[in-house]
Order: sequence, then C-alpha cells, then structure tokens
Amino acid sequence: MIDPAVYGALFLAAFLAATILPMQSEALLVGALLAGNQPAWALVLCAGVGNVLGSIVNWFLGRGIERFRHHRWFPVKEADLAQAQTWYRRWGKWSLLLSWAPIVGDPLTVVAGLLREPLAAFVVLVAVAKFGRYVALAAATLAWA
Repeated sequence: MIDPAVYGALFLAAFLAATILPMQSEALLVGALLAGNQPAWALVLCAGVGNVLGSIVNWFLGRGIERFRHHRWFPVKEADLAQAQTWYRRWGKWSLLLSWAPIVGDPLTVVAGLLREPLAAFVVLVAVAKFGRYVALAAATLAWA
C-alpha cells in the first residue's frame, strides 16, 4: 500500500537537502527501503525528483545572487566566490556530476546558475548525478538487508 506520508517526507527531505540548507535525505531513504513497505524504484524516483528540483532552486539562486555580492551581509566571501567561479570555469558543466557530493555539491549548483549554465544541460547532468547516488544507495541497502 502506498503511503503518501512516506513519499511526502522523503520528497521534502531530498528537496531541502539539495538546497543550501543543511539537511540529509539518505537516512530517510534507507529507512524506507529497509521497512520494505514501498517499492524501491518509487522511493528512488521520489528522492531523485525532490533532489533535482532542490538543485534547480540553487541554480535560480545563483542566477540572482550577483546583485547582492557586494553587500556586507552577503554570506560568501569575495575570494571564495571567485575561487568557486575559477574552479567551475576550469572543469565546466562536467563538474555538475559531483553535485551529489557532500559539501561541494550544493555550492556547485549555485555557481552553475551564477555562471549562466544553460538550464537544460544543468538538469541533465544534475539528474544523472543525483539519481545515480540514490540508485547506488538503494542497491547497497537492498544487497545488505
């Protein structure tokens, strides 16, 4: 039986985890997989969609962040932002395949928006990375369980 609360919580956790907020969705996915009440493919799909949509929010934040760059309250130091831009320019859109990674993944999606990465290419690369992580996590969980 499909439980909307499980999918809603997983979607929300995955969405928020992809934004610049400090959240994690992996533990919730593993718990739902181990409970065995929902199809694994549906859980992975739900988490993946939420995570990709959260990354799209970051892309839009990046698109609009430039106008606030010189304000005193801006949370990123000028040097750190310049370093992120240099790194992204060096590796280009392919660096988005690391968007699944802790610590560096979410800022990468913001920088991609800042540097005007086309949304279509952004979504494809981020979806490959995010879904790939959830598929690997689900496969490992189910193999171990």
